[in-house]
Amino acid sequence: MSASAFPDHTLETAPPAARRTMEAVTKKQGHLPAAVARLATSPELLDGFLKISAIFESTTLDPLSREVLILTMATRNECHICVAMHTARLTALGADPELIGALREQRAVPDERLEAVRQFTLSVIARSGAVDDATLQAFLGHGYTPRNALEVVLGIGAYTMSTLGNRMTGAPMDPQMAAFA
Repeated sequence: MSASAFPDHTLETAPPAARRTMEAVTKKQGHLPAAVARLATSPELLDGFLKISAIFESTTLDPLSREVLILTMATRNECHICVAMHTARLTALGADPELIGALREQRAVPDERLEAVRQFTLSVIARSGAVDDATLQAFLGHGYTPRNALEVVLGIGAYTMSTLGNRMTGAPMDPQMAAFA
């Protein structure tokens, strides 16, 4: 993909519809991430992803379960930026390094409940949502709810936008995330 097709926008060069979102991200994170600068080429995608990911963050899935889903999506879709960002987030949440390593290597995680989220996420993707009853029951059997099952669909949607957009734009790793790459 040609880097010139997806420039690293600044507040001055970005489409006007993306500027408010870029300002908010810069204020929240203390810098403008390269992924945001490139996704700003489509203000709608940038705004849509940030809104949907915020909605996902407000679901009844606990923070570790959400991050397991996100890192499962990031590794599956080979989004190096997302892998680093969500490794950092899991680290900040105090997640076990073995959990993080397993997710990054796309292998079973040691916590059975979190493994149920990982497996359910992969099944929802592989079956385009049409999971069989045994798959759903296995997820529910780990204390998750039918609501959580639909929240997994929301997370998959949000992080499909992010991972595919970041890969398409070829956004580079921000120095702030290099330690988690």
